[in-house]
Amino acid sequence: MKNELKAKMLAGERTLGTFFETGSATVAECLGLAGLDYMIVDTEHGPFDPLAALDFIRAAKLYGLTPLARVQEISRAAILKLFDVGAMGLIIPDVRTVEEVERIVSYGKYAPLGNRGVANTAGSGFWFEDYAQHGLKHYFEVSNSETLLLPQCETVECLHDLENILRVPGIDGVYVGPFDLSTALGKPAQFDDPEVKDAIAHIQGVCSAAGKLSFIYAADAAAAERDFALGYGSVTLGMDATVLTNAFKGFRAELLG
Repeated sequence: MKNELKAKMLAGERTLGTFFETGSATVAECLGLAGLDYMIVDTEHGPFDPLAALDFIRAAKLYGLTPLARVQEISRAAILKLFDVGAMGLIIPDVRTVEEVERIVSYGKYAPLGNRGVANTAGSGFWFEDYAQHGLKHYFEVSNSETLLLPQCETVECLHDLENILRVPGIDGVYVGPFDLSTALGKPAQFDDPEVKDAIAHIQGVCSAAGKLSFIYAADAAAAERDFALGYGSVTLGMDATVLTNAFKGFRAELLG
């Protein structure tokens, strides 16, 4: 078990992914063939349950695409089940307090970091994968190291207490939701507003100072370039459905006017 996305980012490489919303395993394969580093199966806004996510995660791994997932909520079941079907990292929305983050670690990391439930599931090849063949202590250590827990910074409370949130053992970094964050600041999608710009830059700076991974969503390539210039280690560019739609809209405009 190796999280190639994490390895690249710790080596200082920028990474690029997208949200997975179409619900097609074939699309997941195509994202891997396109050379993306990861996709995020969205169970918060998307219609997917863990059973559906299982097939998408398998397809992603087939072509070297690291499968992440965004959970529905901060709950044991939401976090446990997506790791059990093979997600290599989880994004947890609507985080506000250190106490919530401690719960996230409790649900998502094995002992001694947390209290994740133990079972031989598809995510570990039902314990037939090599890393699960050397005793539970080794299995716990590898799983804790190679799976990511990324609270989503999209609330004012998370923004203001980010330093303490990142000090919680077991948290690997932060995922920035700029649309929700700007809305929480009272300036929806006003990404040129100084307060919004400062907040987004501040989050990256806190992550860098803490030695944590930084991810952010970007709606288009121009936003992605700005985010990389700010120092973000990873940008999630749009979603599969909008990229597909925009590509064919562009072809149609070019060919038919």
